[in-house]
Amino acid sequence: MSASAGTGVFVLSLTSIPICYLFNSLIYNNSAEAFCFAGCTTVFILAISARFMLKKKAPADPLFYVYAVYAFLSVVNLIIGLEQDNIIDGFVTFYLKVANPHINTAHGHMISYWDGCVHYLMYLLMIAAITWGDSYRAIGLYWVGSFLMRAIVYILGNAIGKYGTHIGPFFLLHMLYITVSVWACFHIFSQSSTRDVQRTSIRGAERKGLLHRPLDLLFTIYLIPAFAFCVFRGLIVLDCSSKWCQDYTQQYEPYLRDPSAYPKVQMLASMLYSGPYYIITLYGLMVPGCEWMRDLTLVHSGALAQAQFSHIGASLHTRTPFSYRVPADRQLVFLLVNVLYAVVPQALCYRCNTQPAFFLRTTPDKKTE
Repeated sequence: MSASAGTGVFVLSLTSIPICYLFNSLIYNNSAEAFCFAGCTTVFILAISARFMLKKKAPADPLFYVYAVYAFLSVVNLIIGLEQDNIIDGFVTFYLKVANPHINTAHGHMISYWDGCVHYLMYLLMIAAITWGDSYRAIGLYWVGSFLMRAIVYILGNAIGKYGTHIGPFFLLHMLYITVSVWACFHIFSQSSTRDVQRTSIRGAERKGLLHRPLDLLFTIYLIPAFAFCVFRGLIVLDCSSKWCQDYTQQYEPYLRDPSAYPKVQMLASMLYSGPYYIITLYGLMVPGCEWMRDLTLVHSGALAQAQFSHIGASLHTRTPFSYRVPADRQLVFLLVNVLYAVVPQALCYRCNTQPAFFLRTTPDKKTE
């Protein structure tokens, strides 16, 4: 298949810029229903246009069309973030007025940037892989982790936070997005993974203990304080009365007390997901043949990257009330701890997927008479 399909999707995604400006200029009445109708009409027109463009060389994988629509929506999310920061104006002004208050929170603001930049790049990479017939399972699993973390925090934060009574038609549209995305997650997991490591290298890796693998030893040492850190922040949002928890909240991360409930849900999700992950990963780094390590690190690193990006950005953003922002004299320590907490899992994921010999099982030799 030629690259015309992927190029067509890229061009269609960029049409969201003039379309947003056009709809914002035409819609004058303060109606969420009118905007929903305009958005659905736009998506329908784009789907028909894409079908005509790809009529002769239409990809068979249904995820191609899902990613094509998501790429369009990602550019819209980037436009939303830029207009919220007053970098641009007149593109989604109407939407920001009638949308749920969640989109105007600091956490919702960071989600717009994440979707508009990181997810957009992922969609283009997966579309390119489908176009050229390559496997997209690795980048797909990374997206799965990112999507799951985003969906859990966004939905629960909307339901239990101070804006829980403002759920409207846009939230229902978001649930449609969640439903389609869950189907895409199962489709990605169904893709077969490649195992192209030579058997001799697998045996060599299995003979090495943890002390003879210094990089894995460093990762193992990191996992212990990382586990303690995620549990510690989970206890803070559960209103632990310990003086350590209270001091840390006041001096370093007051955003954990934000009434929007996003940081509370974020820390609880991280504790219940990352906590067991660190224990399982310790086992996987010490015992050879744990083939699930590759997929698990991909999903977790995607989830943690999205979580930390949103948390760090919301903790420092001006949309967060001043009393909940990180104090100016503590920002360096805050950034050092949280960036390190986000980056090391990415390095572990890279190690597990580029040098997977230790995590693969060997096939027993056939006995010869």
